Amino acid sequence: QVQLVESGGGLVEPGGSLRLSCAASGIIFSIYTMGWYRQAPGKQRELVASIGSGGYTNYATSVKGRFTISRDNVKKVVDLQMNSLKPEDTAVYYCNAGPPGTFWGQGTQVTVSS
Repeated sequence: QVQLVESGGGLVEPGGSLRLSCAASGIIFSIYTMGWYRQAPGKQRELVASIGSGGYTNYATSVKGRFTISRDNVKKVVDLQMNSLKPEDTAVYYCNAGPPGTFWGQGTQVTVSS
């Protein structure tokens, strides 16, 4: 049974930082591409960042230079360090595993507001 459990969301002021973490179980973590997506109210879910099994990273243009994705294949964890947060970063953030296949976490709320 695949499980992706996110943590680290919350309320932060503009310019602040948060670190999201996703703990995976039930998959051979090291072979999976891992990603973070987000969905704001009334908008489609969008890719924020991804990291391949070999460590190659990809970022949405809107977060380049502010967010950093990393993975620990021993601990089976993928993190998203978010700096210089903006109100437009407010969304539910979802952890994703795949390919192969696709699996989702339950999501964690990030709210950027003064």
